[in-house]
Amino acid sequence: MSKTYLSIDVYTAARQRMERVFDDFSNVYLSFSAGKDSGVMLNLALEVAREKDCLPLNVLILDLEAQYQHTADYIQRVADNPDVNLHWVCLPLHLRNAVSQIQPHWMCWDPDAKDLWVRDLPDHAKVISDENYFPFFKRGMEFEEFVPAFGEWFAEQHGGEQTACMVGIRSDESLNRFRTIVNEKKTRWEDFGWTTLVTPNVYNAYPIYDWSVNDIWTANGKFGWDYNKVYDLMHLAGLSLHDMRLCQPFGDDQRQGLWLFKILEPDVWTKLVNRVAGANFGQRHVQEMGNVMGNIRIQLPDGYTWKRYAKFLLATMPPYLAEHYRKKIAKFLKVWRKDIRSGKYPDVDRIYDFADPRMEAARKAPSWRRVCKVILKNDYWCKGLSFSQTTREMDRQLALITKYMDL
Repeated sequence: MSKTYLSIDVYTAARQRMERVFDDFSNVYLSFSAGKDSGVMLNLALEVAREKDCLPLNVLILDLEAQYQHTADYIQRVADNPDVNLHWVCLPLHLRNAVSQIQPHWMCWDPDAKDLWVRDLPDHAKVISDENYFPFFKRGMEFEEFVPAFGEWFAEQHGGEQTACMVGIRSDESLNRFRTIVNEKKTRWEDFGWTTLVTPNVYNAYPIYDWSVNDIWTANGKFGWDYNKVYDLMHLAGLSLHDMRLCQPFGDDQRQGLWLFKILEPDVWTKLVNRVAGANFGQRHVQEMGNVMGNIRIQLPDGYTWKRYAKFLLATMPPYLAEHYRKKIAKFLKVWRKDIRSGKYPDVDRIYDFADPRMEAARKAPSWRRVCKVILKNDYWCKGLSFSQTTREMDRQLALITKYMDL
């Protein structure tokens, strides 16, 4: 889909979208991450809500414990703002740890690991740390499970009417975010492309979807808006505007920025190393090419085929984790063999030991090298083999992790 350019600036366009949200929805809240995009969206939404007499503004943040201290300080300032009704959630959520095969997941604010927490629980009236506060919550929920459940709970708390959640994504940050906006198959509010129905009673609204990163910092400078000061440290560390990101530091993509903790906030970094297995290993090797983290090009050890190497890697894993990968690999091979026999891929007659790298990257050729890369990257959900995580698997994994940690 081609882009259509408007005759107004992005600031005016975002205000108009927010005005429409407040006019059309009696229930509105804002999803806040303490990053640069959600920070700008928050400041802009406060302006519009004030004009619409819709204050205080409801805001949700999931505090994942392993945060920069500057991030915690910024959240505190937002919480202290009387115009913000902050739902500051500090609950034990199940999070991905892509820098360790021994501990492929970890749990933020885990009550059983309180002596290892990166930060003390924030002392603020708006903090939600009681596991019984939300009727839908269960210890070890996934981030992706909590967010839509909160939306439905929020809608129910406000009469069960249609609810809007403003989310600060920008379409120029990734192809997936661009697709979120232009997807013509999704259900929209009044056919606005910048809205998406996510649960029966909740629409996501993306009012700053067409902003660039330069627009973000221009707005902060022009209007004197508050923001997370860790970005100032990132700038001093030599990062470009496009490389400055805040997120859960141990995820499959997010681990690329682990090294920054060591430079920007050494005290926090020391606590991260003690808190989550593989943190120091990850920051040291995550940007390297080769077999350490499975990045870009991996090399086959002498005397091995890729199939034999895959079996060797599986033999070095914790038993429960190796069994998880074996089931995924078996399903991957079964599907490909079925497709090959059916003629769906007429140019493929077997499971290759290795194939054209471009075909492998496009996931159009089955090979044992693809399997090895998935294992080396610690790609738990085996996305490199065209799988994705499911709710059933998340529940199973949580049970396995809990059992393993209790041994």
